[in-house]
Amino acid sequence: MRSKLETLTSLLLAGQACAKINRQKIVQQFNPHRTASSDSTPLQVGNGDFAFGADVTGLQTFQPFNTLSTWCWHNSSLPTAPNQTEPADFVGLDWWTHGRLVNYEQPNPAKPDISQWMISNPHRANLGRVGLWFGDNITESDVSATQQELDLYSGTITSSFKWGGEHVQISTYGDPATSSIAVEVSSALLQDGYLGVFFDYPYMNDLNKFEAPFVGLYNATANHTTRMVSGDHHQACIEHTMDATTYYTTVHWNQDASLTGPLPHSHRYVLKPHGDEHLTLTVSYHDTPSPREASFYSPGGQGARINTDFEQITTASAAYWEDFWETGAFVDMTKSGNTSAMELQRRVILSQYLEAVNEAGFDPPQESGLVNNGWYGKFHAEMFLWHLGHWGRWGQWGLQNRAMPGVYERFLPTSIERAKRQGYEGARWGKMSDPTGRSAPGEINSLLIWQQPHPMQFAEYEWRAFPNDATLQKWDEVLYETAAWMADYAYCNESTGVYDLGPPIYPVSENTDPNATFNAAFELAYWRFGLDTASQWQKRQGKPVPAKWTHVAENLAPLPVADETYVIYEGIDDMWHNTTYTTDHQSMLGIYGWLPPQPDFNLTIMQNTVEHVYSTWNFTDSYGWDFPLLTMNAARLGEVDRAVDWLLDSTFEFDDAGYQVGGARVPTPYMPGAASLLWAVAMLASGWDGHEGSHFPSSWNVEVEGFLPAM
Repeated sequence: MRSKLETLTSLLLAGQACAKINRQKIVQQFNPHRTASSDSTPLQVGNGDFAFGADVTGLQTFQPFNTLSTWCWHNSSLPTAPNQTEPADFVGLDWWTHGRLVNYEQPNPAKPDISQWMISNPHRANLGRVGLWFGDNITESDVSATQQELDLYSGTITSSFKWGGEHVQISTYGDPATSSIAVEVSSALLQDGYLGVFFDYPYMNDLNKFEAPFVGLYNATANHTTRMVSGDHHQACIEHTMDATTYYTTVHWNQDASLTGPLPHSHRYVLKPHGDEHLTLTVSYHDTPSPREASFYSPGGQGARINTDFEQITTASAAYWEDFWETGAFVDMTKSGNTSAMELQRRVILSQYLEAVNEAGFDPPQESGLVNNGWYGKFHAEMFLWHLGHWGRWGQWGLQNRAMPGVYERFLPTSIERAKRQGYEGARWGKMSDPTGRSAPGEINSLLIWQQPHPMQFAEYEWRAFPNDATLQKWDEVLYETAAWMADYAYCNESTGVYDLGPPIYPVSENTDPNATFNAAFELAYWRFGLDTASQWQKRQGKPVPAKWTHVAENLAPLPVADETYVIYEGIDDMWHNTTYTTDHQSMLGIYGWLPPQPDFNLTIMQNTVEHVYSTWNFTDSYGWDFPLLTMNAARLGEVDRAVDWLLDSTFEFDDAGYQVGGARVPTPYMPGAASLLWAVAMLASGWDGHEGSHFPSSWNVEVEGFLPAM
């Protein structure tokens, strides 16, 4: 008899082999069109490690949208006298934790300057601005007949407008392999010397946690330097230095033209053609003065290589995006004629493109992707699964494997050190991290724990798709060290005979008193899932399961219940009548939706919980992944119509280019909203163990291919 995994794998391969959906037709049906620049979101080209955001000209002419990467970061100067300190002087704070003092990475009132410096540094750097130069200072209102389209299937932005009675056309492409763009400009204005291309550079500072929609200061010219370090008739290299951060821009052009600058009192350089109506150029950003030419995609290569070949970039872009759309799973909702189905299809297609541009790199993404900076551009470990887990669910394993499990492997030494410093075994994953794995000081940052079992879910979904020794070995060390901390962290409560989680902890919702919070519902369910998965991983490899893992998993505190409902944590006071608790993430629903039910789960109690959530929750204060979480819970409860309604809720808003609107609480875009939408749609498309198959409304006439069921 075939195993369940063999059956699932054969279903996946059969779906890919029998693909019938005309994907190109569906994808291009949702190409974004604009006739004016947005004041909050650009159209983008990019590859997951690098993204270029464009206004209506296809460049950054009128709106200084950003050019961001995973590799370029900046540190502001350390605090100066009289409070001059260094990172080594930071000591955090001690909290009583089950009868002993544990040191947590939290801002220390005795060292406020270095505490804040470590929160805001390093911060992600905007590589610069590329725009059209008109000779005069003009605004968008001075041009007319503006038209712009992003062709999702080839990753090409095509823009046109009229100025001074002449047409201008621009095409913008991103290189799949390097931090490079290719640009083609056509206009008689080029020949007459009235049009060129400029390059400008901002200064970065650490004053703002959120920098949206624009990143950096273009008027702080005295704080940084640029210089042209090389140049000839067809290529030049500009060096940009901000404090200890230095990187380079190589500009290559194919026609007769010259690059000059910087212009007075600025860091702006201008490329002007000589007597040609056509200009093709490439712009490559890199972190070494003499990078290798690009020929392949490799980890960490985005800042180390360049591509100056215009034709190669345009050809590679078209091939890359065609392969992206024709690989993996797909959903076609366009046959129903239903307006809700069409809007959900639009969100799915645009989210796939934007996730691939912003959230498919070798580093984990930040909340704003590569559009702007949220939380100084740092990434949040509790969001890793929301950001990246959907790639595996959609069969895009090449994209998920860029970062997973590599990020965990890279952060493992600092995570083991964090656990050891606090007196625990194993690895304790941080929260708000920089590229080294150092977690920024913060009370929530240091007390949040729901990120800990994420590696188990990443690994288990990969095992379901690829049940082989390579998968087991790939995740083995990460899962072992993760589970070792989870088992050691759980506290044996001698008075109750069970293992408690916390205090002090912050639950998923981050809205409770950490010293009063223990045995949070979602965290308990996730702990059981994580330890059971890690134990299964040991058995699959013929290795012994540590007795402590089994003992803790089997003796965890029961899920907290009050008034026949699941509540945020054990002993919470009158949760359903306190608006403090009913205005954030509905974490209890995740134990039957995002997670499969654990052994002590009770369906009747969950149904009661859902009724209370629906009747008491302030959904106008919800955002991002809250709505896909509600969708997955509704789907498991058999409420298909309600499941899709949550994905189209008026508070869960997506703009014309497909960005999930952050709202009042977080900047736009909020990329976990788009990623979690894709996770939820994958669940509706594939079902879950024991309930396989489509869970869309039957009247929608949805066609799917290439999905594996959820757990």
